[in-house]
Amino acid sequence: MNTISQILSSPGVHLSCEVFPPKQFSGIAQAAKTAKEIAALHPSFMSVTYGAAGSTPGHTLAIARAVAETGVTPLCHLTCVQSTQAHVTEVLAQMESEGIRNVLALRGDLPQSGERATDFQHAEDLIRFIHEHGSFCVGAACYPEGHPESMSRQSDMDYLRRKVDAGVDFLTTQMFFDNALLYNFLYRALRAGIEVPVCAGIMPICDPKQVARAVKLSGSIMPPRFAAIADRFADSPAAMTQAGIAFATEQIVDLVANGIRHIHLYTMNKPWIAQKIFSNLSEIIG
Repeated sequence: MNTISQILSSPGVHLSCEVFPPKQFSGIAQAAKTAKEIAALHPSFMSVTYGAAGSTPGHTLAIARAVAETGVTPLCHLTCVQSTQAHVTEVLAQMESEGIRNVLALRGDLPQSGERATDFQHAEDLIRFIHEHGSFCVGAACYPEGHPESMSRQSDMDYLRRKVDAGVDFLTTQMFFDNALLYNFLYRALRAGIEVPVCAGIMPICDPKQVARAVKLSGSIMPPRFAAIADRFADSPAAMTQAGIAFATEQIVDLVANGIRHIHLYTMNKPWIAQKIFSNLSEIIG
């Protein structure tokens, strides 16, 4: 399997996808089927998220294995906020034994109880640890609108610089809905000396209820144009789905037209939405 760095350094536009594993073991077969349906679209690679608090790494690996069986390169998420070094070492060993060479290193959400493990304070600690315990291509997250916990955009960029210095090979952005925010972020990142590839994270919003959740989880600014769409089609699921797909497609077209070559699609495990977007972009991403 190729590394993500190798994939992103190759010519052309790269459209990748994210899927998530089931919470329960009984759901692995269905989640694997879903992942394979999306893999049939031939994305550049597919990332598989990590269970809450890292409680089910085996589920992530099972879905990553299903992706690899299709010939698509898998990228495994790995969080550390509630993990010990021993636990992370074990997970990395499992990944290596499966031939998985790509890891997205994340701090993870802070537990509501406030209790957390003390081995890893930040994602940069995890990034260094991964490089010390295997030969992995390591990615990290970035936030065009700033991390919700950051004091300022500058402090957020300073921390991102620290993650890159720790050994990040590529970055993937949190979802955003206004491309101007990404362009501004990329300009500031270059000024900060950050030159690793950046995958622009796009999430099709096809359910009005997702709007509030997306804003709450990511702190994303919802453009008035999209807010109007959500308001207008709130009572028509079919129309909202069509409008959400159209909005995401338009975002990607604009990104590609402005020289962005790496797009990461948050599929929410909905193959039909991914299929529509890939179809819409068939000549654009080639």
